Amino acid sequence: MTPKQADRLRKKITDIRRVLAAEKRKFGWYDDSRGLRYFPTKYYIQLGDVAGGLTYTRWFAKNFPDDAGFPAFLFEWLVILFKNKKIKEAEQKAIETFCSDIHLLNSFLGRPHAVSEPWEDEPRTDSLWAEYFGSLGTEVSLTDFAEWLTGFMATERFLTNAGKYVDLRRQLQGEHNVEQRRHLVAQLGEIARITG
Repeated sequence: MTPKQADRLRKKITDIRRVLAAEKRKFGWYDDSRGLRYFPTKYYIQLGDVAGGLTYTRWFAKNFPDDAGFPAFLFEWLVILFKNKKIKEAEQKAIETFCSDIHLLNSFLGRPHAVSEPWEDEPRTDSLWAEYFGSLGTEVSLTDFAEWLTGFMATERFLTNAGKYVDLRRQLQGEHNVEQRRHLVAQLGEIARITG
C-alpha cells in the first residue's frame, strides 16, 4: 500500500467517525441507516493498524451493544481481536461469526463450500467470499490467524456450538408452533453469547 492509499483510508475512517459524531449530536443517538459504522474495521485491517481497530471495536460495542453486525464485519472484528492477542474474545467472536454465516470461516481457510441449508436466505458462495477476502488487501499477514482458526475450529467448544447452532436452525425451519419457535430462537441467541 502506498502512503497515499494509506492516507485515503485514514481519511475515510476520520470522515465516518465525524459523520457518526454529528448524528449523535443532532439526534442524541446514532441514526446510521447507511451502515457507515461497519466500514472502519476493514480499513484498520487494510492499514495494518490492529490497535486502532481494537479501539474502534470497543467503541462500537459500547455504542451499539445490541447490533449483531454482518458476517464480514464480525470476521474483521475477529481478526482484530486475534492480532491484539485477545484470544478468549477471538474464540467467542469466531463462534458469533460462524452463527452469522456458517460458510465464511471455511471459505477463508480455503475449505470447500458446504451444502446450503434451507434456512439460509442467500448464502454467499465460495467465490463471493474469495472476492471479499481478496478485497481485504491487508497490510498484516493472516497466516498465523489462519493457523489459529484452523486449530480453534477443531476444538470441542467450537464443534459443539456449531453443531448445536445448525441443529437448532434446522428445527426452527420446520417449526410452526409460536411458543416452540420462541424457545428455539432464545436458544440460538444463547449460542453466540456463550463465553465458557
